[in-house]
Amino acid sequence: MAPCDFQRYIDSDKELRKKKINFERDFFPQIEKIVTDTFRAVGAKIDPKRIQNCFEVFGFDIMIDQEFKVYLIEVNSNPSLDTCCPLLYRLIPELLDNTFRLVLDPHFQPAHITNPL
Repeated sequence: MAPCDFQRYIDSDKELRKKKINFERDFFPQIEKIVTDTFRAVGAKIDPKRIQNCFEVFGFDIMIDQEFKVYLIEVNSNPSLDTCCPLLYRLIPELLDNTFRLVLDPHFQPAHITNPL
């Protein structure tokens, strides 16, 4: 479930709405800390040879319990990119576009076009 979809779910539930839960404020910092801590814990093992000009996409499976605590379930080093449902059909292309933008765009900046006139 995407963050905005999860926020809509929270907002649509009368009891949850009373708690004034906000995904960006209440959950995202916890998820960000989990991801950061995970990479710090295994950073030396991810690319021990420091190979240049390559990248990898990781899939983090996160769970939020009834008390709104965030847990890491697993990390996939080769996550599925199958668009088997409407949510993934929307998210996977966006994920790939953002990944390529972060990884490739800095190396392939558009050439400056000079006006010949």
